[in-house]
Amino acid sequence: MSIIKLTLPIVLVLNLMLVVTADGQEKSFQTTYYEQRRTLFESLPNSKKEIIFLGNSITDGGEWAELFQNKRIKNRGISGDVTEGLLFRLYEVTESKPAKVFLLIGINDLARGISKDTVFNNIYRIASLIEEHSPKTKVYIQSILPVNPEFGKFSGHCSKTEEIMWINQQLREWCAKTSVPFVDLFSHFKNEDNNWINPSYTNDGLHLTGEGYQLWATIIQRLL
Repeated sequence: MSIIKLTLPIVLVLNLMLVVTADGQEKSFQTTYYEQRRTLFESLPNSKKEIIFLGNSITDGGEWAELFQNKRIKNRGISGDVTEGLLFRLYEVTESKPAKVFLLIGINDLARGISKDTVFNNIYRIASLIEEHSPKTKVYIQSILPVNPEFGKFSGHCSKTEEIMWINQQLREWCAKTSVPFVDLFSHFKNEDNNWINPSYTNDGLHLTGEGYQLWATIIQRLL
């Protein structure tokens, strides 16, 4: 995997990841649930040739090992997570030198008002750091899924269609310049007549139903 290098020295980036804040206070992403999941992941044993699903609640909600009938698959999703939170806990992922990582992150950043440029930059930082610390790991960058404001829920998330589409296009173009595969989930989940998620796959405009996870599994089955 040949990935564009970061402008900051890798040691500096790692130091930034390990520092919470100058005064020791927790960052906003370090919720009770985040810490429950992060510390659980750190306590679990590593295994050979892990396939890691990495992301936020949309990943967290998937029973991936059962969907694919594959015990090598590990769920490393944390509900509410953002790109900064994922960077903070990334060492736990690379420590096992996984065979593959399926990455999906970014919608919570947008809902918090984080710029689309920052989200894009952080996603490729995540991919770059995985390469740096686990060169044999194959990273798959999955597009951010569409959302649907018609459900009247998660207004901060479901109003970000334009930003989602911009980030996905930037990721597609960046992946085309490297050997990192881009997995287009967006076009499979959206309605035919607009860019909102098809109600067949969600019941709140943001998260997935069983049909949504089955579709996702069908899309990426060949990549496992």
